[in-house]
Amino acid sequence: MRKSLTILALAAVVLAPSAPVFAHAKVVSSTPAANATIATPKQISVTFNEKLVPAFSKVEVSMAGMKMNMPVKSSVSADGKTIVAIPRGALPKGGYVINWSAAAADDGHHTSGSIPFKIK
Repeated sequence: MRKSLTILALAAVVLAPSAPVFAHAKVVSSTPAANATIATPKQISVTFNEKLVPAFSKVEVSMAGMKMNMPVKSSVSADGKTIVAIPRGALPKGGYVINWSAAAADDGHHTSGSIPFKIK
């Protein structure tokens, strides 16, 4: 019995590296950058390291500490790696948060996060 367990454990160690490794879509840049202080943006974007599933990827923009989202039109770029949001008007001065969610095209894994910035 002990010999069988040892062989099973050894087989698991040997075969584990051959299992596929799935990566999640990761943010590589954003405009505005995290914690930046900027003038009112005409466009907000979040770029990822891999292609996204447009139907399950979006950004929302909200004032920091508020639960109400600012009106933006969000879409995924032609290369599939950037979510672009166009504000439907000038954003007033204050603190904001870009809340993003993305699904990777290669494995469908969903990730999300937030990027704070300020408008002067």
